[in-house]
Amino acid sequence: MKESVLTFSCEGQPLVGILAEPAGTPADVGVLIVVGGPQYRVGSHRQFALLARQLAANGFTALRFDYRSMGDSPGDARDFLAVEADIGAAITALLAARPGLRRVVLWGLCDAASAALMYLDTTRDARIAGVALLNPWARSAATLAQTHVKHYYWRRLREKTFWLKLLRGGIGLTALRTLGRNLHLARGAGAAKADARSFQDRMAAGLRGFDGPVLLILSGDDYTAKEFLEHVSHADNWAGLIHRPATTRVDLPGADHTFSSRQDANAVETVTCRWLNSFNVSSETHP
Repeated sequence: MKESVLTFSCEGQPLVGILAEPAGTPADVGVLIVVGGPQYRVGSHRQFALLARQLAANGFTALRFDYRSMGDSPGDARDFLAVEADIGAAITALLAARPGLRRVVLWGLCDAASAALMYLDTTRDARIAGVALLNPWARSAATLAQTHVKHYYWRRLREKTFWLKLLRGGIGLTALRTLGRNLHLARGAGAAKADARSFQDRMAAGLRGFDGPVLLILSGDDYTAKEFLEHVSHADNWAGLIHRPATTRVDLPGADHTFSSRQDANAVETVTCRWLNSFNVSSETHP
């Protein structure tokens, strides 16, 4: 495995990435690790650096990069809602840097997964071989409230200590008003809006318009993953999308949002490599 710096341009601004390559002949599908914000290409607890190296050790070329305004890439501040051009530039740079690559898989955690789906919605890029989505970000006031009601308040309401505190005055009116407000907001989860499409709608459209393989990895100990599942279970435009035959879903019950334990990180790396190998694009198939 070897690593090198890859610099390329996006709308006149220089972007910086790190390319990890196998020692032998690589598979003809590369992996673009889209970084969620606000962080740079190394990731929490070196997550993306370690993932890219593991991918390279298993025969897959991987590029992790800083989109504009993050890490070593200059530019105006931006978030996951405005990185389609950066993703497109990185795909072009990866394929140009290694002509043996034919297509690219987008791999993203949290709002990077959301950005990947919105990229598909915007571009319908035929160069995309697959998408790996980890704990996608689909938060709204309604989904956050619904998740809290279902996974926090409902548990608390079943606890004897909650009612004892309530009777003793240990739970004030503010807490009860918060519960009431969350119940009101939760009833609006998944409701359609008449104005411009939300980013969640764009995510759904990107996934619906993509017929390639999808890997969905969800953490059991993560409110972001729970919010995503709440949203897709109530929003009409998400109906059936994560249950299509092309989607491989993997749940890691004890994992937190960033898979911070080495055991969970290893599981993510292993699952990703197995899924990539299922494309039947090993180095033995190359001339």
